[in-house]
Amino acid sequence: MKEEIQKFFKGDIDSSDETLQKYSHDASIFTVRPQYVLFPKDATDVKNLVAWVSQNKEKYHDIAITCRCAGTDMSGGSIGESIILDFTRYMNTLISFENPEAITVQPGMFYRDFEKITLEKGMILPCYTASKSLNAMGGMFGNNSAGERSLQYGKTEDYIMQSKVVFSDGREYVVKPLTKKELYGKIAQGDFEGEIYKNIFALINENKEDLKKAKPNVTKNSSGYYLWNVWDSENEIFDLNKVIVGSQGTLGIATEITFRLVKPKPYTNLVVVFMRDVAILPELVNKILPYHPQTLETYDDKTFLLVLKYIVSFAKLLGLGNFFRLIFSFGPETIMTIRHGFPRIILLIEFTGDTKEEADTTMKNAVKELKKIPKIGVYITKNEFEAKKYWTIRREAFNLIRFHLKKMKSEAFVDDVIVRPEMLPEFFPKVYSILEAYKDHMTFAIGGHAGDGNLHIYTLLDPHDPKLKDIVADVSKQVYDLVIQLGGSITAEHNDGIMRSPFLPQMFGNKIYSLFEKTKNLFDPKNIFNPGKKIGATKEYSMEHIIQ
Repeated sequence: MKEEIQKFFKGDIDSSDETLQKYSHDASIFTVRPQYVLFPKDATDVKNLVAWVSQNKEKYHDIAITCRCAGTDMSGGSIGESIILDFTRYMNTLISFENPEAITVQPGMFYRDFEKITLEKGMILPCYTASKSLNAMGGMFGNNSAGERSLQYGKTEDYIMQSKVVFSDGREYVVKPLTKKELYGKIAQGDFEGEIYKNIFALINENKEDLKKAKPNVTKNSSGYYLWNVWDSENEIFDLNKVIVGSQGTLGIATEITFRLVKPKPYTNLVVVFMRDVAILPELVNKILPYHPQTLETYDDKTFLLVLKYIVSFAKLLGLGNFFRLIFSFGPETIMTIRHGFPRIILLIEFTGDTKEEADTTMKNAVKELKKIPKIGVYITKNEFEAKKYWTIRREAFNLIRFHLKKMKSEAFVDDVIVRPEMLPEFFPKVYSILEAYKDHMTFAIGGHAGDGNLHIYTLLDPHDPKLKDIVADVSKQVYDLVIQLGGSITAEHNDGIMRSPFLPQMFGNKIYSLFEKTKNLFDPKNIFNPGKKIGATKEYSMEHIIQ
C-alpha cells in the first residue's frame, strides 16, 4: 500500500513504530493504532489521496482517512485504524488576510500562530478554546469548538465564511452560503457536488418539522449532524458549511478555511460571585444576561479546595516566588465564607466596553441587580493580579491537581454536557450523586460556562484500576441519561468521536439518527472518512479501546 501511495503523494509517509504509537492517542481516554501517518504537502496531495482511497476501497477493505491537526480532541475523533492525515507539518500557512474582518488559513495552523496574526490588526476569533495554546484551526472547524467567550460571541459555526473541502470523489470544492438561485444552479450541475446539494436540500425539506423538533434546545451543541441549520428558509440561504462544521471529518476534508473576525472590546471588569445555594443560579443568570456579559464561568467547591491544598504550586502558576501575597489575596473568600458559609459554586462574570466608562457603568448596574439576590457574595476584582488569580483557578486548577495526583490520570469521558441554565438546580445534585458513588475510584470537579449551562466534569482515575471500564460505562450512561432527560445535549463543545457517537440514537431518536446515516451516505458512500465517528459507532468498540 505504501509503495502505491508514494507514486502520487508528495508529502511524508511514516509507519515507524514510534510514530504509530504517538498517533494512537489524542487527548481522549482511547488508544487506536493506525497503519500509516501521512503529512500532505498541499491540497493536491489531499485530493489524490482521497481519490486513490475511494478507488481502492474494495481492494483494501478497511482503508480510510482520519484527519488530525493538533490532536487535542477529547472524544477520540482524531484517531483511527487506517490512515491518519496530519496537516500541521506543511499545511499550516496563512492564505489571505487583506480584509481585517476575514482571514483564510490552512487547517494545520495552530491557534497560537493564528492569534498573533489577527492581533496585529486588532482582531480575534472569539470562539477560541481553553486549549488555545495547543489546538489548531482545522480542529476548531471539525469539532465546532467554543470557549469562555461563546456566551456573547457564539461558536465556530458562526464564524465560517467559506471553506474549501475535498469530497469523497477526490475533488476540491468551495463551500459557502448560497442564495436560492445559486443553490438551484448547483443542483443543475448534475455532478457529484450537485447531487449532494440536491439530496441534502430534499432531505431537509422532507423532514423539516422533525429536524426543527430535533434541534437541541440549548445555546451550544456539537452532537450529531446540524441539518437543522443548513437551510435558512426565512432568508433563503443554503450553507452546507453548517453541516460540515462539527462533522469531525466524516463528510469531507477541509483544505482552506475562511474565518470571520471581530474586534474585541478593550476594557473589561471581572465580578466574582460566591453561592451556597445552586437553586438560585437561574435567577442570577437571568438577571445578568440583559447586561450582555462577555463571559459567565463557574467552578465548584471541590476545585477551590484542591487549589488551597496545593497552594504553593498554584502560586508558581501565577508567577509568584513568595506565596504569601497569594494567601492574603484570599481575603474576599474568607469574608464571604464568614458571611454566607463556604461557597458551593463560584461564578466569574466579565463585562466589557469600548471605553472604560462603558465597562464600569455596565458592571455597576449589573452588580446592583446581583445584590438584590439574598445569600450570595459579590466581589469586584480590583486589579489585574486578582483577575488573573480567579481565571487561573478556572483554567488551570485541574492540570495542577493532575500533576500532584501521580497515580491518577485525567480520563475525560463525561467532560462536556449542557442543559438549559434553569435546569442546573436539578442537574447539580443528581450529577454529584452519580459521581460520589464512585469516589473510592475517582476524583472529580466541575466547572464550565454557567451562562450557557455548559459544564465540564473533570475526572481523574487510576488507569490500572480493574474496574476502570465498568466505571466509564456506568457513569457515562447515568450522566447522559440525566442530560437527555433534562432536555440537554451530551456534548456542547467537545463533539461525539468514539466516546459519544454510540449515544446518538438515544439522544436524537431513531428517525433523526436515520437522517444522519443518510447524510453520511450522501457525502461518503464508501465510508472512507473517519469511520466509527457519528455513524456506525458502538459502545463495545469504545470500551475495547480505553487506554489501560
